[in-house]
Amino acid sequence: MEQKPLICVFGGSGFIGRHIVASLAKTGARIRVAVRNPNEAMFLQPAGGVGQIQLFQANVRDETSVAAAVQGADIVINLTGLLSQAGAQSFRSIQIEGATRVAKAAAEAGASRLIHMSAIGADREASSSYASSKGEGEKLVREAFPLATILRPSLVFGPEDNFFNRFAWMASLSPLVLPALPLIGGGKTKFQPVYVGDVAEAVVRILDNPHWRGKVFELGGPEVFTFKQLLELICEHTHRRRLMVPIPFFMASMQGMFLQMLPKPLLTVDQVRLLHHDNVLSGSDGVCSLEDLGITPTATDVILPTYLWLYRPHGQFDMEVA
Repeated sequence: MEQKPLICVFGGSGFIGRHIVASLAKTGARIRVAVRNPNEAMFLQPAGGVGQIQLFQANVRDETSVAAAVQGADIVINLTGLLSQAGAQSFRSIQIEGATRVAKAAAEAGASRLIHMSAIGADREASSSYASSKGEGEKLVREAFPLATILRPSLVFGPEDNFFNRFAWMASLSPLVLPALPLIGGGKTKFQPVYVGDVAEAVVRILDNPHWRGKVFELGGPEVFTFKQLLELICEHTHRRRLMVPIPFFMASMQGMFLQMLPKPLLTVDQVRLLHHDNVLSGSDGVCSLEDLGITPTATDVILPTYLWLYRPHGQFDMEVA
């Protein structure tokens, strides 16, 4: 009986990672999930059969642990990334140096495939440190592993996401606590939200066909929304009516200077810089999409009601009105 491939997934316990690990487990693959704190990733193991999902302590900032994690792996997937920096967890240490370290280790271990998670807007010359580090990381990953497949998703949504859940929670707060929802830059920035299940399916299909080695994928959903439209969508699905107030970029940056000092900042100056640019598929020549993989992108209205009901005034007892 042919042995299933061993897939090493860095960052497999995160929001996107847990869905990718579950989808890979359904293919019968052996999965090694490389995480900093294995004890906090135990919830992943029921996604596979007994012994199918192995938790492995590794930190992309540490060369020795990265090399040990990829030992014997046929495929390596790096999903690690940050939206804000804190201490040793910086854009440089994770999205540039860490990404390079994983790619080099994968090549040295003889892995046949590498999938690297980047982001739409990755650009070495970007004003945002997040976007520029993603761009630099892509370049160095390609130098270390020339046939790496690069994934650039737009805003990813799903039950554990950090965007829709965060703003739905804000919308559920009393107006006495939060008088209005902020429309940073007037709420004009465009997004193309992609369902996390579609991202996970994309990874499975990419690994199923060697043709996708060395390709770049931009992953987006079937709809483009402005930031304001996304907040309106959240209010619709949570049965809330909230005032929305435009906040100029310079005022948002000033607020970000203070908020980014919190342990889990609601906003940072760098995130404000990101909002200066639309987060939608570029349509560039040579860049692939979900459709190239035969995946029909899932609309937001299909998924959002399945978890945003948590933020309705009466929770699950607030039914959708046809």
